[in-house]
Amino acid sequence: MRAIVLQHPDSIAKHPLTLREVPDPQPRTDEVVIEVSACGICRTDLHVVEGELPPKLANVIPGHQVVGRIIRSGTDAKTYAAGTRVGVPWLHRTCGRCEFCTRARENLCPKATFTGWTVNGGYAEFIVAPEKFVYPIPEGFSDLAAAPLLCAGIIGFRSLRLAELDAGDTLAIYGFGAAGHVCIQVAQHLGIRVLVFTREEKHRKLAAELGAEWVGGAYDDPPTPLNAAIIFAPAGELVPAALKNLKRGGTLVLGGIHMSDLPSLPYDVLYWERRIRSVANNTRQDGIDFLRIAAKIPIHTQVQAFNLEQANEALQALKNDGIRGAGVLRVRKGSE
Repeated sequence: MRAIVLQHPDSIAKHPLTLREVPDPQPRTDEVVIEVSACGICRTDLHVVEGELPPKLANVIPGHQVVGRIIRSGTDAKTYAAGTRVGVPWLHRTCGRCEFCTRARENLCPKATFTGWTVNGGYAEFIVAPEKFVYPIPEGFSDLAAAPLLCAGIIGFRSLRLAELDAGDTLAIYGFGAAGHVCIQVAQHLGIRVLVFTREEKHRKLAAELGAEWVGGAYDDPPTPLNAAIIFAPAGELVPAALKNLKRGGTLVLGGIHMSDLPSLPYDVLYWERRIRSVANNTRQDGIDFLRIAAKIPIHTQVQAFNLEQANEALQALKNDGIRGAGVLRVRKGSE
């Protein structure tokens, strides 16, 4: 099969990803083989490619927002018929036995494996995944439109849950890429007022089009105090700026798997029971709940498509804030 392979982490500007012919993946007894139609690109992919996440698998195939159709199943995988359209997310597999897995916190499992980092991902024509960790894709979404839902959407949804907001509360979104442009749609569906802080004019315009109550720069003062803020940008220096805009008891949620170092900050910005929470992966229930609400709203993803062989160019555009909405690799023709 054709696949995009990372032999050695390096700057995306050096085009470290190569298109190769590699053997088709073979499923374990509990896994399904999926013919990939589309795979979203994500800042986490960029962190893998550039080595900000340490290498875990030699010659890894990145990608963890995978949409395709099951073509074959292992002997113990009997839930989905061949031809079922499914999505493969970041969380690949957990142990199912540890204190976290048994307490509905499988996202914290110490033995978890992750699609496109510790196991091969979806920048390829075929992928294998445990049947219990894939999601049926709701009708109404094209393959390209569905791909960003599988990480940008799910992580944005989990971030919103951890913010613990009620209808009428105010939420700030810092960074308005793939996750932000989905998160705002869920927040508004729940009656939450959204303010967006982002540096790029095209992202500000998209935020306004999607109904942001106010849009400004990353360090601008908002017109009203905030009940919560979510930082999707991988910039630790935004933490003090976001904290100072929170009301008493407000929550700051950090939505990325990797951020630059947090600067020192005065204690008074944390006083009055303000808190900082990180988002670590997602549970399967997050994905189930999010896809249900995504279909109900319905979510409209803004997608910029690239061909599979353009993976380097796509990630470079992502790094340089050159994508409006979400970037997606078109793996199979006809995946529109």
